[in-house]
Amino acid sequence: MFTDPIADYLTRVRNAQMAGHKVVDIPASNMKKSITEILYDKGYILNFKFEETKNNQGNIKIALKYSVQTKLPAIKKLIRISKPGLRKYADATNLPRVINGLGIAIISTSKGLITDKEARNLNVGGEVICHVY
Repeated sequence: MFTDPIADYLTRVRNAQMAGHKVVDIPASNMKKSITEILYDKGYILNFKFEETKNNQGNIKIALKYSVQTKLPAIKKLIRISKPGLRKYADATNLPRVINGLGIAIISTSKGLITDKEARNLNVGGEVICHVY
């Protein structure tokens, strides 16, 4: 059986928000660290910390962000686009726009993991990992 670690990451964040948790622990990988940094830079999460564990894999602790007045999570949707069974690629001219530019698409390019807006500016395409809004 094959598992999808990125889908697991997105599901853990989604489930923690639905349950109202303040912090979520996720097993670390380089791609998950990059996704976490993008979510932090774009203001979708409050904070994060990378921790080392005994098995050398490490952990990512993510502090989730909620609205002060309504207590609703900052992330409305996390959608996995490219899956192990069906990879989705987009060239520089056909990069997706999430909610007409209000959300972000995370793209895996030759320049690393970047948002769709940065990929347009750099004129590079790649694998569309997920949409966040």
